[in-house]
Amino acid sequence: MKKISIVIPCYNEEENVLPLAKALRDCFSAELSDYCYELLFIDNDSHDRTRDRIRELCREDPKIKAIFNAKNFGQFNSPYYAMLQSDGDATILMAADFQDPVEMIPRFVHAWEEGSRIVIGVKIRSRESRLMYWLRGIYYRAIKRMSSVDQISQFTGFGLYDQSFIRVMRSLDDPTPFLRGIVAELGYRRTEIPYTQPKRRAGTTHNNFYTLYDAAMLSFTSYTKVGLRIAVFFGGVCSALSMLIGMLYLVMKLIWWNRFPAGMAPMLIGMLFLGSVQIFFIGLLGEYILSINQRVMKRPLVVEEERINFPDAPKYSGVD
Repeated sequence: MKKISIVIPCYNEEENVLPLAKALRDCFSAELSDYCYELLFIDNDSHDRTRDRIRELCREDPKIKAIFNAKNFGQFNSPYYAMLQSDGDATILMAADFQDPVEMIPRFVHAWEEGSRIVIGVKIRSRESRLMYWLRGIYYRAIKRMSSVDQISQFTGFGLYDQSFIRVMRSLDDPTPFLRGIVAELGYRRTEIPYTQPKRRAGTTHNNFYTLYDAAMLSFTSYTKVGLRIAVFFGGVCSALSMLIGMLYLVMKLIWWNRFPAGMAPMLIGMLFLGSVQIFFIGLLGEYILSINQRVMKRPLVVEEERINFPDAPKYSGVD
């Protein structure tokens, strides 16, 4: 009997973990009874009663496992690490807030049985904020044009991954993994299933400007060269124009020495413009350096505080 692992990252989801576990068990009982399963919750240092709820589930059902992180290790490291700990023939990653529909799981499994090693859900609509969905659409279109890797639009990581791809993930030596980019760059041929993203069942979203910016910059610095290339080209153009204008002013001053007052305004405007351009590109360069620095330090993906219902087996840290 094949085994399906369901990985569920959590952060302050006390109102959702119990209903989600019930919905998943009902789904396997009704539509996937030929498969055994495990539910793997990984908690990213919640400050509510999420861990109490997960412990309750683990006491009731040995098929439910839990990993409690020592602190919050971010929205990318925690789910990636949990996927490395799964041991099913296929692993499904989904959110704890019901925005990844449970009813999609049988469709994922069916496509997997037909031969697809990666089956992902792609949002075609969202019942959340229309503005946020629109802005994300702009971001995805921009990153697809700038990236050398064909990025996947409206893909959050929700999907099924064959154990052969999980082995590929374990072989990577990346302390700052970006699953969406890894799937696009290193994944097998995939099946994309469209769905409408529902609203959160309960609680509030944990995304804010900083987390969204962090996700955008991780993708941008990991999979594009365009930022540095723009800096080079724009710097070259500005340098050429500055030299041309400087020579023009010199010639005009020499020809009309007494009638051509150069003044401070052109110089001040030029200095402010070039200064702002330099500051912008220094900041962009800093983002690339920060990305390199995080990878060079080779820190573990997460540090565990506790794990429940796991057999004595080696852990996969994701970093040698």
